[in-house]
Amino acid sequence: MEPVARPVLVHPEPVDMPSTASPGPKSAGGLVVTAVYQLSEAGRKASLLAGGDGHAVQRITVEVPANRLHLVSVNGHGIARLKLRPRYELDAEQQVICIDRAPVFDHLPTIDELLRLAARNHQLERAYHAKRTLARNERADADRARRTEIALAFLADPSQRALVHPSPTPRRCYLATPHGHLRFDRVSDTGPARDVPKEALRRFRADVKANRERRARERADQVRLRDERWATMAAWVNEHGTPDQKARLDARLLPPSEIKEAMADQAFRALSQLPRYTHDGAERLRVHVERWLGRTREHVSAKDYVVFGHPLRSVTDRQWALLQEMRSAVPDARVELHLREFIWRRDPGVPRISQLTAVATAKVGAVVLRREYVVPNAVDARPLTANGKESA
Repeated sequence: MEPVARPVLVHPEPVDMPSTASPGPKSAGGLVVTAVYQLSEAGRKASLLAGGDGHAVQRITVEVPANRLHLVSVNGHGIARLKLRPRYELDAEQQVICIDRAPVFDHLPTIDELLRLAARNHQLERAYHAKRTLARNERADADRARRTEIALAFLADPSQRALVHPSPTPRRCYLATPHGHLRFDRVSDTGPARDVPKEALRRFRADVKANRERRARERADQVRLRDERWATMAAWVNEHGTPDQKARLDARLLPPSEIKEAMADQAFRALSQLPRYTHDGAERLRVHVERWLGRTREHVSAKDYVVFGHPLRSVTDRQWALLQEMRSAVPDARVELHLREFIWRRDPGVPRISQLTAVATAKVGAVVLRREYVVPNAVDARPLTANGKESA
């Protein structure tokens, strides 16, 4: 049920007080308070003409009867002031606004005027706070409805998760929503929103357990694969290795890289007549840049260039014949043509160069062997244009 705003009528309160600016003897049941207001330039002139001090800020004492004490505010130090600041006024749309300033007069106000202004301030203050309370309640209702909707959606969808930083606790959790990160608290929330932290914690713990089990399985698979690879390499050394390799294998001093190199030599013996590819792209690019720019460079760092490598998307008839010949030579291996493109980052005007190679891979047990060979007639790579085509 939506709250209904009740209009607050503002009626001027009757003031029966003497109109003199100086207070008389304190009457029984009254209270002497301080009234603070400001004078404009015209008011300051009027103050001087009346024998006053002409200050912009004026402080006078006023006696307020006991039945008008609602027009008085008392601070923590026991100082009583007439309710003139902040002052409340109606704007052009008849909305009550709060102005944190003392009233300004163009003349010396009488005590009657100050009390009437304090009474009007008191009435408008009630309307101002009533409207703010209503607006605050409406925002709270809208926020409660939004939180309830988000909570119901979260509880109904098992795939949703709370934020892991900070992680959910039995009391609170945070959800990422279109309205930003919302906190749900088991103590302060009501309705379905109160059940969100408990469910978020349950899902969080289930995810942690599942991740722990997944990592344990992956670790076990990695250990099993490592053992299978080592068993395959050990069996190969015992069957094809040299006496020196067998002795070092028994002493657990034979590097796996040496075993894989020897296994690759045997697996790709039919391709031994082809030159092996060496990773000399930096040096090749340095020579290319020197020839293109006409100046010497002492060295090339990894920040100076970038390499793009990808399988060849189209081949010539000669390259196709070579590829078929290599595949026939090693039928148990997979052979593909591979293109590397070297791009000089420091000067976009330097054309890229390319290197065509043949990549052969074979699997012996759990061990994957790989060799890369330079394709004949493509050792000296030709520069490519910006669209990747070879230049003439």
